[in-house]
Amino acid sequence: MNLNSILEATEDSPILVVPYMWIGDFVRCHSVIKLLKARFPRRPIDVLTTTLCAPLLDYMPGVRKGIVCDLPRRRLALRLHRALAEQLSSEHYGQVLVMPRTWKSALAPFLAGIPERTGFAGEVRFGLLNDIRFGERKLPRMIDRCGALALPKGAALPADWPKPELSVPTAEATAWRAQQGLPDDGRPVVALAPGAVGPSKRWPVAYFAELARMLAGEGISTWVLGSPNESPLAGEIVSGAGPAARDLTSPDLRNAILALKLASAVVSNDSGLVHVAAAIGSPTVGIFGPTSPWHWAPLNPLAAVIETTTDVPCRPCHKPTCRLVHHRCMIDIPPGQVLAAVQRALGRVGAPA
Repeated sequence: MNLNSILEATEDSPILVVPYMWIGDFVRCHSVIKLLKARFPRRPIDVLTTTLCAPLLDYMPGVRKGIVCDLPRRRLALRLHRALAEQLSSEHYGQVLVMPRTWKSALAPFLAGIPERTGFAGEVRFGLLNDIRFGERKLPRMIDRCGALALPKGAALPADWPKPELSVPTAEATAWRAQQGLPDDGRPVVALAPGAVGPSKRWPVAYFAELARMLAGEGISTWVLGSPNESPLAGEIVSGAGPAARDLTSPDLRNAILALKLASAVVSNDSGLVHVAAAIGSPTVGIFGPTSPWHWAPLNPLAAVIETTTDVPCRPCHKPTCRLVHHRCMIDIPPGQVLAAVQRALGRVGAPA
């Protein structure tokens, strides 16, 4: 990098963040934005986003705007990368942080001529990046890997990272509730997020349905959230829980964001919505079957972390389906255990510990 480029990148030029595009990792990357704002308070920060994740940026303090581009995952699509590069060039970014380790994630910033391009070596990205970091695989958690890119090269990692934050206006959520025809009758609402990437990370849908029935018996409404892929799960949950349950699955993530803002408590698998709920500040019960909460739970505090009390020696596991078929890491978590955690999150006296 020449002297003119360094000067350009360190003055008031905007910074672009290229995060992972999974919902949970996208939320986690707000910690990076907070780090950058602390280091460079005068520099605007933009975020590359997909259409799916774009609504999250409306509630992230410190973000100027999102650059929406739905690049395909499994092919290069050079024409789209060139079009994105042209758009990025017009923004006159001084630096870009490329968090994904793939070769093509660094292509558009390179074609745009962004002066300082920071990222881990990843898929041999010499030339595409000019502020290359090493040692990614030695960092234990995703936040450690993403956060390290927002620090000076060689800097020690902090003991505590800034917590992600989604600041959702209550008035917007209340207006959304009225538009959806959801009664505000004073009953507590528990949001359920039964989806996850791969069946191994999903608590059995029959257990979610039983939990919804038990909550209905205590005068508590349930809203089932997720994408259209979770609509069959929502249908099974709602059909057994009666009129107190509503299927709110939607292709628009904003609907889930606003529902989570209003929820009295949330029950979620290890999925993107557990991160969204925790960053909003809703009391959240996270169910971690095969995965390690230390590695993958939100940085924000959870009301409860639910794990099986049975000794399951194959944990932790990150396979999308259970390799040993038994799925005991999830099946051995009874609905009553989760119900007790929800009762505590709601502040109900006498809930068992």
